[in-house]
Amino acid sequence: MNQEQNVELISSAVHFGFSFEGEECQIYATIPNPEGHNYLQYELDGVYQKRIKISGNSQEPIRITAPGAGTHTIWIYKATEAHTGPIGIQKIAAKNIKSIKKPTQPLIEFIGNSITCGAAADPSEVPCGTGVYHDQHNAYMAYGPRVARSLGANFILSSVSGIGIYRNWNSNGPTMPQVYEKLDFQDQNSKLWQFATFTPQVVSIALGTNDFSKGDGKKERLPFDSASFVSTYIRFVQVVKTKYPRAQIALLSSPMVNGSNRTLLQNCLTAVKQSTDTSYPADKPVALYFFRPMQARGCSGHPNVEDHAILAAELEPFFKQLLL
Repeated sequence: MNQEQNVELISSAVHFGFSFEGEECQIYATIPNPEGHNYLQYELDGVYQKRIKISGNSQEPIRITAPGAGTHTIWIYKATEAHTGPIGIQKIAAKNIKSIKKPTQPLIEFIGNSITCGAAADPSEVPCGTGVYHDQHNAYMAYGPRVARSLGANFILSSVSGIGIYRNWNSNGPTMPQVYEKLDFQDQNSKLWQFATFTPQVVSIALGTNDFSKGDGKKERLPFDSASFVSTYIRFVQVVKTKYPRAQIALLSSPMVNGSNRTLLQNCLTAVKQSTDTSYPADKPVALYFFRPMQARGCSGHPNVEDHAILAAELEPFFKQLLL
């Protein structure tokens, strides 16, 4: 809840649900930038529908129509990541509105970069290379939410495009260890996330793609430093374990890192696992998953919506085992 007592949707695929009666409900949503825009997406009666564009200068509510009278359920999701800015929900207008909660199920937290965000995955409305970066975001269809839905789990996404463990895709920071504890993953924000809000059974960390990036080719970029990567990653896992002492930690590689770098990333993650397991002998061993190589078909070399379905199907047996 923000200062105006509106619900503020910040991170990728954050969601809330309600039921209503009749054929229409109206959602009053706002964004801070009057010149900008953002996106929600929604399920109606258990079926995914579409993305909805929120324009900063619009005063009109979002109208969602339902097929026929009776009671309907809606889940509203933020389609975009935290760095696109929050979406405020001022009010919802409909007949006999009742809030609904997700059933009590195991929770998976997915920590990651643009792949985990579902960024650059959906050019169905705005083609690749046009519009602004978040015009192709589709967090609902990203691999993490897909895996969770398939396994009957709840989820939260802690993900930022371009972010890495010890360096980002084209900068030295702020990296995920520097912003993970922030409410909106912004380094300058003094507000911290309250980790007691959720208690994940599994914490999935998929970082490394951007550490291996060569950047934009203009800014000076040193060769990948495996020692810095491993030591920083180990410390980050320790931070996560202080937040969730009982959670199973899972380290994922990257479907976008191929060739010799793929092997190097796998070796680095194995080193992180070995060090962590040695330091926490009483805890569950860290789980590792190495993606199969993928020639991604989304914008700027990212997985698209169909690719995310492939990644999710690949990951389901792995996460199913972790949730036992």
